[in-house]
Amino acid sequence: MAKLPKRLHGPALVSNVAATKYTVPASTRTILRSVHISNPTGSPVDFTMSIGADAAATRIFDGFAIGADTVYDHWCYYVLEAAEIVQALAGTNNVITLTLDGDEYTA
Repeated sequence: MAKLPKRLHGPALVSNVAATKYTVPASTRTILRSVHISNPTGSPVDFTMSIGADAAATRIFDGFAIGADTVYDHWCYYVLEAAEIVQALAGTNNVITLTLDGDEYTA
C-alpha cells in the first residue's frame, strides 16, 4: 500500500447545513489525523462533524462550542474505508473554517 499524507479538506468555510467535506476514494483507506477549526468571530459558534451521514450516532463533535476568536485542534486517528464520508455543519453559516489532514493508503 502506498501512503500519501495530505490535506483532505480546506481550509474552507462550514455552512449551517450538513455537507460532505471529504469522501474516501475507491480502493483507498484513509486515516484522519487532525481536525483544525477556526472561529474568527466575536461570538461562540457550535460545530458538528460526523463520519458518515450526519446523525446522532455518527457524530464526533455534536454541537461543540468553538469559542470566540479561537482555534481548536483535534489530533486523532480515525480509520475510514473506501466511500466513507466526513460531514460537518456549524450553528452559524459561513464563519467557521475547517481543515482536515490525514493519510491516504491506496491498494
